[in-house]
Amino acid sequence: MKTTIRALLIDDSTSIVEKANEYFSSHAVIKVVKSCTSGKEGLEYILNHQDDFDFLLMDIIMPEVDGISILEEMQKNNIQKKTIILSSYGKEEAMRLVKEYQVDYFMLKPIDMSILEKRILGVESINEEMAETKNNKIELAISKLLHSLGIPSHIRGYQYIRESIYMMYENPDMIGGVTKCIYPEVAIRYDTTASRVERAIRHAIEVSWARGDYELMDELFGHSVDFDRSKPTNSEFIATLADNLRLNKELAYA
Repeated sequence: MKTTIRALLIDDSTSIVEKANEYFSSHAVIKVVKSCTSGKEGLEYILNHQDDFDFLLMDIIMPEVDGISILEEMQKNNIQKKTIILSSYGKEEAMRLVKEYQVDYFMLKPIDMSILEKRILGVESINEEMAETKNNKIELAISKLLHSLGIPSHIRGYQYIRESIYMMYENPDMIGGVTKCIYPEVAIRYDTTASRVERAIRHAIEVSWARGDYELMDELFGHSVDFDRSKPTNSEFIATLADNLRLNKELAYA
């Protein structure tokens, strides 16, 4: 466990650079040791100062030298760093590409610095034991809910829904980004496509509507959908269950 995380930030957005430097200026653990506003400058720093930082925060789309080129050069020179990609380019192809270079996390802009802080600490496994206990309890609660709703664990949609609910539980701001954020991320984790994730989740909800606990369904979804006429959309299903978990006092964490 590291007492200090030395971060290198490479992003041509001066706004993000300024916000990050300000946010982490007095942080107890995370220190931004260098900020570069171009890929060329960032690559030069990496090649000449690889022992001066532990963690790389980097945009993927930049003029002259982009993030993929930097990752390629790092691989060629056997430079291994924990890496979080920050980008407004959220297409599935780009996310798959950075995965080939063992990127630890992919965050879509606009970036919430408090969420970025959590991701950095999470990747570095600081407070790992406490985080693991929390994660296990949340995952168990999600599994119990899905089983009560009649979704069998052997179908693909079960795994995809469980992962999606956990992601939205951790980041409520994703409520409007199920298609653009959650589906592509789940697809990468399970080596499939976003469209297949969407279809599998839809199928799982249909199974649930046919065989689940109707009283529980009415309790959870009765006020958000017309229970007699239609099933909830994928987004409604995921968001409702994530919200239910957040409101459950047994899962409240400091």
